[in-house]
Amino acid sequence: MYKHFRLLLTTALVAATCFFSAPANADDHAQHEPKKVVEGINDAEHKIEHNLEESEKEFNIGEMIMHHIADSHEWEFTHGVVLPLPVILYSEDRGLEVFSSANFHNDHHEYNGYHLVHGDSEQIVPVDESRVIYDFSITKNVASMLISAVLLILIFTSVAKSYKRGKGKAPKGFQSAMEVIILFIRDEVVKPNVGPKYERYLPYLLTLFFFILINNIMGLLPGSANLTGNIAVTMTLAVLTFIVVHLRANGHYYKHLVKPDGVPIPLLLIMIPVEIVGVFMKPFSLMVRLFANITAGHIILLSLFGLIFIFQSFMIAPVISVFALFLNFIEIMVAFIQAFIFTLLSSMYIGSAIQEHSHADHGH
Repeated sequence: MYKHFRLLLTTALVAATCFFSAPANADDHAQHEPKKVVEGINDAEHKIEHNLEESEKEFNIGEMIMHHIADSHEWEFTHGVVLPLPVILYSEDRGLEVFSSANFHNDHHEYNGYHLVHGDSEQIVPVDESRVIYDFSITKNVASMLISAVLLILIFTSVAKSYKRGKGKAPKGFQSAMEVIILFIRDEVVKPNVGPKYERYLPYLLTLFFFILINNIMGLLPGSANLTGNIAVTMTLAVLTFIVVHLRANGHYYKHLVKPDGVPIPLLLIMIPVEIVGVFMKPFSLMVRLFANITAGHIILLSLFGLIFIFQSFMIAPVISVFALFLNFIEIMVAFIQAFIFTLLSSMYIGSAIQEHSHADHGH
């Protein structure tokens, strides 16, 4: 009897425990369910971020961009298609040395006592640090500049021959297209800004315009060099304009620097340094404007293409390709605009330096 009563009591206690603990377990399960969902989402996000980080490690977009816009001792047209360029070095102990950059294609990037250092810009340095060398190598930018110079010579000699053959006749074809551009630069840019003596400076300004234009357009071709995106090139062009301005400047221009018209004598202590700084800021602005605009265009395009390799998705490739095609058309327009602006400002600076006192505005 006692045993039956104890069994019954035990069964009742177990049933009561199960009955009252079931809702609590259900509540705990309901509370843990959203936590599991959130944890799953976080894990998925962490996996995506980890995969992106791994992709970025495998494909370094920064290195890819710098590799394409920086100068190099070889010309890479596409992956695996490389044209070695001549290395020309001079040192007092060895004299002149000429060899191919292909000799640096080894594990240590060394040849004949020289080391090719890769980085933001390539450099050839002697293994013996006590030696002094002078590098006159034909790099990718130098080769591109020589090609553009040859193209300009061929284009303008062809146009000149066409004029001689068709003297008195209306220009046709390519000659007609070139005439439109030349007349536009002469009549709308050089004449109004330089003044009556414009013919003396027209050859220089036309050369400046077409040199910048052709190199801007060449830089948009696949596998080409980024010549006008090299600050050494834009600096040279700006310095040439600076030299032309100050070799031909008249007395009124220099007088304006030391005694600007209408400025009270006490303010000269402030205005003279401002005017002198302004003289050097003009070529500086020419240099930076061309360099920054051309380089920025290349970086944006390369960054877009780099996203395809970072995400490693065929879905994103068509979208980026269409957008990059649109940007290429914008860059062609920028190529003309930047050549036009550089020539326009150079014309203004020359005109302000050679015009008479009553007409000069000194580039302000």
